[in-house]
Parts: sequence; structure tokens; C-alpha cells
Amino acid sequence: VNEHAITVRQDPKELLERSYNTLAVFMAAGVDPNKCTLFLQSHVPAHAQLAWVLECYTQMGELSRMTQFKDKAKRYAENVTGGLFSYPVLMAADILLYQADLVPVGDDQKQHIELTRDIAERFNGLYGQTFVLPEGFFPKAGGRVMSLQEPTKKMSKSDDNPNNVIRLLEDPKSVLKKLKKAVTDSDNPPVVAYDWDKKPGVSNLLEMMSAATGKEVSELVEHFKGQMYGTFKTEVAESVVAMLEPIQQRYKELRADEGYLNEVFRKGAQKADAIARKTLDDVYKKVGFALI
Repeated sequence: VNEHAITVRQDPKELLERSYNTLAVFMAAGVDPNKCTLFLQSHVPAHAQLAWVLECYTQMGELSRMTQFKDKAKRYAENVTGGLFSYPVLMAADILLYQADLVPVGDDQKQHIELTRDIAERFNGLYGQTFVLPEGFFPKAGGRVMSLQEPTKKMSKSDDNPNNVIRLLEDPKSVLKKLKKAVTDSDNPPVVAYDWDKKPGVSNLLEMMSAATGKEVSELVEHFKGQMYGTFKTEVAESVVAMLEPIQQRYKELRADEGYLNEVFRKGAQKADAIARKTLDDVYKKVGFALI
């Protein structure tokens, strides 16, 4: 989503580099380009084209209530752009172009799914059935990974404190160190229990381990019954590293072949464009735009 990226200032060389890095990470993590359509947002013009139409059916008040805009506007107070304000509409276009039924997101994105549905319902009400109304698909574990040192706020790649964040390509030794220092609580004796209200730090680590191992949180709680927090955090750290190491190795192999990555981008864009164009043409006809 490189068009979303420029809602805040980007270094052009870094943005280009990250576009390839992100594709390689997705594939290294198991997203198969033979089964999934992988492409750069800017390679499919229909995203920006539909976003403009949808902006004309979105109210200022709806956008001003978006919590992520408020958060980013505070963080980038010196550069609050129109793009930052309206980017949820581009996100809606990303979804509605492909008539998606389910959208896999973290639970902090619920508000964006709700806005997408509101825009789609408004358009459908005016012009007849045009868009599928999407539902959010939220994973049982790891749907919202929280900060390691401040577990009541979500983990964010833009966090000023690097100890709050784990990156997919981070050195395993650094990951182990951060997780062993992660905040739990001061209960004495320690109790490994899943309770987001009373034990957010412990709950966060349980969800991370569940996502890394595939084990249910309840199974992990039973496993750590009577254990000290040091033992608990060490096992969490080792499970996360065990998940990341093969991804990092595969990433290195993929990133070394930029020609292959370009081919994946090209084929993905062709496939996505063919689908997106059908939706965009339907929208254009309904609003009265001439097609040539």
C-alpha cells in the first residue's frame, strides 16, 4: 500500500526499497503468489480512481472521528495533510474494488471496516447494488499485538521506543532480549493468567506465544501454572524466535532476486487490474461518467 505510505513524508529511495522488502516478507511468511494476488497499490490505478469517487460520498464528520487520524495527526502535527485525513476512503476503495466478503485485520481496524460498510451502503442506496458489504475477519490470537513495555497500547512500527516493538527481520538475539524484558506485573507469587483488564502484559505475551505456536491460550495458561515470570518470558521469546528464523532465511533468498520480485509484482498487478476495472467501470456508469 505505497499510496497509503505517502500520507506522511517518505524518503523516495527508502519507500521503493521497502516496497520490495514487504513483498519478500509476505512471501517468506507463506503468502504464495501462485494462490494469492500480490501487487503494489500504485500499479493498479483503480484504487486512487475509486477512492476519489467514494470521497464524494463520505462525510467530513465521519473522517474526523477516525481514531487513527487523530493519533497520527498528533504524531505528525507539522504535516497533517488532506491525504492523511482522507486515507480511510482509499482503504475503503482497496476493499470494495474486489467485492471482498471478509477482510483479515487486527481489531484496531474495526472502525475502518465500519466506515467502509457505511460508504458502501450509502452508495448502494443511491445507485442500487454495487458493492459487497465486507466483514472484518479477526484472528483468535494475535489480532492486536500490544507494546512490550506499555501493554495497554498497541505495538507500532513507528514507536519511538524500540524496546516496545518486534520486527519480523530483527536479529533473534535482540528479539530474545526484548521479550525477556517485557512488562508483566508485580503479582507475588506470579500468576500466568489471561485477563486483559487485570494482566495486560501477561495476556499480550500469551497471545503472542499462541500465535507463534498454534496452541490455544488456555493450553498455555495450564502449561505455565505455578511457573515464574522469567521462565514464562523465556519460553515466549524462544517460540517467537523459532517462528521468525525460517521466515528470515527465506526472506534473504527472495530479496536477493529482484527480477523475480518484479515478475510477481507485474503478474499480480495484471490480475488485480482486471478485477478492479470491472468494479470501477460499474461505478463510473452509475455516477454518470462516460466510458471510452
